[in-house]
Amino acid sequence: MIQARVIPCLLLRGNGLVKTKKFKDAVYVGDPVNAVRIFSDKEADEIVILDIDASRERREPNYELIAEMAGEAFMPVAYGGGVRSLEQIRRLIRSGVEKVVINTLATESLDTIRAAVEVFGSQAIVGAVDVRRKLLGGYTVVAKSATETTKLNLQEHIQSLVQAGVGELLINDVERDGCMAGYDMALVRSVAQAPVPVVVCGGAGTLEHLRAAVLDGGASAVAAGSMFVFHGKHRAVLINYPKALELGKLFIQG
Repeated sequence: MIQARVIPCLLLRGNGLVKTKKFKDAVYVGDPVNAVRIFSDKEADEIVILDIDASRERREPNYELIAEMAGEAFMPVAYGGGVRSLEQIRRLIRSGVEKVVINTLATESLDTIRAAVEVFGSQAIVGAVDVRRKLLGGYTVVAKSATETTKLNLQEHIQSLVQAGVGELLINDVERDGCMAGYDMALVRSVAQAPVPVVVCGGAGTLEHLRAAVLDGGASAVAAGSMFVFHGKHRAVLINYPKALELGKLFIQG
């Protein structure tokens, strides 16, 4: 049986938890501290918390809120959003965060990532990449919550992040975000070739989607947002997570 992590991905806007669709149309879905508490009670493998405005607004992470969320978590916590310096990373780790996710800054310079890996170790640094499919094929790397398009080649950027020393990659598909129609399997297969663990996010709506990304796509872990905060065709807000028995059977081949 393949062991793969199943990770809720929570989006922060201000002091609230929201969910987007294609990185737009954010809908309020509740109190982030309470959501972390529920996921912790449900024994989620890990949790990713992303402040979707911090980098675009060039502001500091909300350390007080992050510490409050981390205090409710009995699983590893990864945080991203607004991270631009070693001191910020140090404060986040002191706040209870095990992994720091760096996205926008990495599209500008890899120096902070290299320095962070040197100080905190590769296991503490996650290189995140937001991608959007091009009209004529292939993918483009975007930044600042997909409000800016870069000229970076996806595979070359991934390689640069790995060479800079990140211990893990988080690949988020902008076009499938919140759609719950399944991952872009061509994208999953292409990024899963990286020599470090790859977490894919964007599109999951069923357990079968999670299974396919791991068994057919080669992903090391799967992350999802809408699947874990909405329920039913009317997308009623309901924090949920698969039971241990379901997960135990999910990644069995055959």
